[in-house]
Amino acid sequence: MNKNNQPLRLQLDLYRSYIPISYEDMEVGFCTPEFSSKIVEIFNEHEQLVEDNEALNKAFKLACLDLIKKTGGDPRDANKLQYLMKQYMEKSKRPENGSRAIVYLLRERKEQLGISNREFVRFCYSYKLPPKELKEIFSGKEVTDKQLKCISRILGKPVEDLIEIRDGFSHSEINMLARILGTSNEELSQLFQN
Repeated sequence: MNKNNQPLRLQLDLYRSYIPISYEDMEVGFCTPEFSSKIVEIFNEHEQLVEDNEALNKAFKLACLDLIKKTGGDPRDANKLQYLMKQYMEKSKRPENGSRAIVYLLRERKEQLGISNREFVRFCYSYKLPPKELKEIFSGKEVTDKQLKCISRILGKPVEDLIEIRDGFSHSEINMLARILGTSNEELSQLFQN
């Protein structure tokens, strides 16, 4: 469809060759040879990713079963296996908010700089984030507003963005929630900080 909701007309160049595109034994269109090779390449990559994903999922399940056996659990306990797999999946995902998300950003920054752990600690200290506080942040302690100011300079991101990442709410979301609850933004912010 074009921008006027009119069906697009098929345009063919009589002097070019076209190759039919089939999907599940049905012809779904035609394209030029150079596009067909790219389409085949993308489909092959997709199929390989699906196969790799299935193999990784099976390996992950076997590893969790081995862990259950080694800890003395019953490998036939499907609930424990599902719980363990879900727990590991959650840990492996990039956190979107909270202190873990800030730690993830700090790790990314260290990798961007291509420096060792020791050099990164010195780098953070040069932005007024003491090594002890950096260690506490990496061990899971909550990130304070004062620390966010230092981290903001380390990451090159605005403090407001880091507050949203740490707290998990944007200002518009807090405003909407405050209206729904019939309270002020300040009272709501204090509630989430406690």
